[in-house]
Parts: sequence; C-alpha cells; structure tokens
Amino acid sequence: MKNLFVILLICLGMAASAQTKKPAYRVLALYENGGHHMAYSKRAKVWLNQLAAKKGFTIDYIQNTDQINEAFLNRYRLFIQLDYPPYGWKPAASAAFEKYIEEGKGGWIGFHHATLLGEFDGYPMWQWFSGFMGGITYKNYIATFVQGSVNVEDKQHPVMRGVPTPFMVKQEEWYTYDKSSRPNVHVLASVDENSYEPKTDIKMGDHPVVWTNEHVKARNVYIFMGHSPKLFDNPAYTRLVSNAIVWASGR
Repeated sequence: MKNLFVILLICLGMAASAQTKKPAYRVLALYENGGHHMAYSKRAKVWLNQLAAKKGFTIDYIQNTDQINEAFLNRYRLFIQLDYPPYGWKPAASAAFEKYIEEGKGGWIGFHHATLLGEFDGYPMWQWFSGFMGGITYKNYIATFVQGSVNVEDKQHPVMRGVPTPFMVKQEEWYTYDKSSRPNVHVLASVDENSYEPKTDIKMGDHPVVWTNEHVKARNVYIFMGHSPKLFDNPAYTRLVSNAIVWASGR
C-alpha cells in the first residue's frame, strides 16, 4: 500500500511538472482576415497547432499589424508571415520588422502573398521588403491555376533535408516577377515551368520558389507555395515547412 502511495505521488508530480513546463519558444503567425486565401490559412492553423504541440512551442495568431512594434516582436523567436502581403502595414510595424530581420532578433518564414510586391490598394511598394526578397517586383500570376514540378537545388540545406526532388504541387498560381531573385538570394528550390499542366504562356524563365536571403542576420525562408489548403496533404510540403520552422527558429 505504501509503495502504491509513493507511485501515485510520483505520477502526480510528473503530471504537474508537465503542465507547468514552459514552452521551448514562442512563434507569431500573421495571416489575412478575409479573401480567398482564408481556406489555406485555416488549414495551416490546424497543422501548425499540431506541430506546436509536438515540438513544444507556442504559437500566437494575429490578423493585422496594429499591435506590432519592437517590444511586441521581441517576445517571439520566429515570425511566420502565413499569407499576408507586404503593404498596408502600420509604420511602427514595418520599422520594427526591419529591425527584427536586420539585427537577427528572430527568424522569419514567409509564404505566397509575402512577394505581392508592387502598388496595391493605394499603397506604395515597400522598397525595403522588395530588397529583402531579392529586389523583385510582382508582375503576373496564373489565375486559372496549374500544377508544377518543384526541383530542390540545395539538398544539403537544413530546410530541404528529406524533401524529395522533384515534388509535385498540384494547384498553384505561380507568380511571375520582373526578374529572378537568384542574383540576390540563395535559391533552395525552383519550379520547372515546362512541367505546368495545363500549359500556359505565363512564364518567367528562371523561376525560384524557395529561397533565403543571406545578407541579413535573421534566419529567413520564403516559400512561394501557399494557396491551396490541399498542400497540407502533400508530405513533401509539410516536410519543407516543418524543416523551415525548426531551422528559422534556431532550434
């Protein structure tokens, strides 16, 4: 009976310890509060919450930049721009973000709309962000959607480890830009435009879709693919995103 009581106390202590254990780190995710990308963001939140529980980090979600400032960002080891454009940010938010990236205060992962760089909705282009993304400007997109084959270029980079090459993305808009980001960033993967199905004339030649800017202190990854919620049924995509989170957070 005494041994049983001791075992019970140990179990209760372990349970209490598990409940009070602090998370390994905190992640901030910014996503749009409307529009046709909401289906992707909703699915992403479910997947991210599951990953957070598995990896031991916490994740907070915001839908605008109103509360972002330097002190706010400093609470987070990783900033995920889940599907949010680089325009319309509050001035304090953009200034804090630039400092966060340039001084390496935390990591960053951007998806899809993070390269919607240009003049939209009456806002000028954020020149700093364009430089951060390789000096590119958005030009066009495939509105009818096509599938495409993605080739891993740097198999040794931590973000791409275990990601098969090539891997197929079945439904995507595939933005084009005024030029390739390649001269100014380290390209991790690119899409083969000759693999597009159905065929389309909307192409740009050299077409990076995953890259990192090594000219700033923050670990950062841009992953273009981020439109369809079905991406989270693609093991190659989820491996890519999981790798990116681990690497960009400095774990």
